[in-house]
Amino acid sequence: MRRPSLSPSLSVVIPTLDTADGLRACLAALAEARRDGLLTEIVLAAAGDTAASRALAEQAGARVIETPRGRGSQLRAGAAAASGDWLLFLHADTLLQSGWADEAAAFMTAGAAGERAACFRFALDDPAPQARRIERLANWRSRRLALPYGDQGLLIARDLYGRLGGMRPLPLMEDVDFVRRLVRRQGRSALRMLKSRAVTSAVRYRRGGWLLRPLRNLSILALYFAGTPPRVLARLYG
Repeated sequence: MRRPSLSPSLSVVIPTLDTADGLRACLAALAEARRDGLLTEIVLAAAGDTAASRALAEQAGARVIETPRGRGSQLRAGAAAASGDWLLFLHADTLLQSGWADEAAAFMTAGAAGERAACFRFALDDPAPQARRIERLANWRSRRLALPYGDQGLLIARDLYGRLGGMRPLPLMEDVDFVRRLVRRQGRSALRMLKSRAVTSAVRYRRGGWLLRPLRNLSILALYFAGTPPRVLARLYG
């Protein structure tokens, strides 16, 4: 579907850190939006990245900027360098399901869309039954608690992003921090979960344990809400 010339422009911001393996699929999934004219720019906010990642970026027509290490800092710098009317923050190991571009375009052009943000449904690239349970829990958290994580992507109008103060340069929990500010200012209804899936690598769960890794993540979230500094949480997260 070719987008009208007056459609809002979209910049995708991807923080990278030696992520060539997952980045190839991530960038390939953006090609349909590029062809349709929705996606006008991909910005890789690279911290200590490899030549392989930079070569993939060049093949995909992405722009690479060098940033300090830390996802919050990288996202903030990438957003500042981007030029689109809308921003899509995306992790380098996340693959957007085919058809996401049409759904995103419909969201972006709907009434009052500039006052809302959207995320995608969480999914893992593993057939294990444990993966399905983690997906259900993550998507319940997103719908009921209005608390998606960064691996679900975040689609937001640049103007609203700026009014909320942008991503803070935190080493961890930058996604939770930003979404909480969005919900406090705009209300829970300002965050919508789209039907398209954001499929993320399950390697952390396979390595850390299907039960232990979610419990660890939940513990870190609880410590964050209790006021533990993100720099301390980053060391615990590993």
